[in-house]
Amino acid sequence: MSITDRRKFLKTSALGATAAAGAAIAAPALAQSTPEIKWRMPASWPKSLDTLYGGCEFLAQRVNELSDGKFKIQVFAAGEIVPGLQILDAVQNNTVECGHTSPYYYFGKDPTFTFGTDLPFGMNVRMRNAWLYHGGGLDLINEFHKTYNVMFLPAGNTNCQMGGWYRKEINSLNDLKGLKFRVGGFAGIILSRLGVVPQQIAGGDIYPALEKGTIDAAEWVGPHDDEKLGFVKVAKYYYYPGWWEVGPTVGLFVNQQKWGELPKLYQTILQSASAETNQWMSAKYDAQNPVALKRLVAAGAVLKSFPLEVMDASWKAANEVFTEMSEKNAWFKRVYEHFVAFRGDQYLWNQVADHTMDTYMIRFRQRG
Repeated sequence: MSITDRRKFLKTSALGATAAAGAAIAAPALAQSTPEIKWRMPASWPKSLDTLYGGCEFLAQRVNELSDGKFKIQVFAAGEIVPGLQILDAVQNNTVECGHTSPYYYFGKDPTFTFGTDLPFGMNVRMRNAWLYHGGGLDLINEFHKTYNVMFLPAGNTNCQMGGWYRKEINSLNDLKGLKFRVGGFAGIILSRLGVVPQQIAGGDIYPALEKGTIDAAEWVGPHDDEKLGFVKVAKYYYYPGWWEVGPTVGLFVNQQKWGELPKLYQTILQSASAETNQWMSAKYDAQNPVALKRLVAAGAVLKSFPLEVMDASWKAANEVFTEMSEKNAWFKRVYEHFVAFRGDQYLWNQVADHTMDTYMIRFRQRG
């Protein structure tokens, strides 16, 4: 071998050794950043609800795909390991790492939880997402959630909901007196001022309660889910709008310690999968509700809007409650003032473009 050849050989060997050493260093570092992690995620929803529970499955699937199978989340329906209305407690106490639920279910612990889902007479889904992602809303409510050892990731929205199923017509405020009404979250406090007797019942238990007459009326989500739960068979009057849930967010409560233990890559994956689920669920409801509503009407549902008298009285009672809550609860006051200011600007903008265009198209459709 010539001197020139020997020099080429030694140089090539040195480069090869350096590359091998670099690979040996990089491989363990990569392995450390992508460990195998398994979480459990109970939900507040029965498996029959393919959009709410289906959203949980979609989220878990996306986390699995984005982590190349290293980060797995096992989904459990309501009652399988945790009752549907005890998700927050289980996550807070680290019984499970995370759970998919509606934050306003826990307003009894603190009324501030309602902002994670929706404030009655709140904002539609686009407005809420603007508030959460770009208006400072998510950071603000997670400051509050931290006091309960959890953080919240929006992971779904049911869009504006229906006002529920009733055995009798609601023609005036008097028809609300003594009405035993299954209604979720904060709305029950407001409706009780109008004489309603609110009942908080998990989704899977509503039908038998309505069928047996334990309750007189029930609201859940909207046509697609309500059809699956069979409410039209036991109560024919179907009212709208659900003013207590204009754009209700559902999503993940995550234990603070478990979140902190996740590699940064997995935190990003979970945030991304949750945001994707937020869009997926809202779009799926919009696609499915119109056809489900047609089927419900064909099956005997009688569509009715709440009388203006009921809407105005509800608005008045709601604002009285909000004022009282703000006087008693510093967290509620802080989030409420932030929320209301943002809502005002959103409806100002909405009436200029979207509302005008939507109103025209609805009239055009009505004219045939």
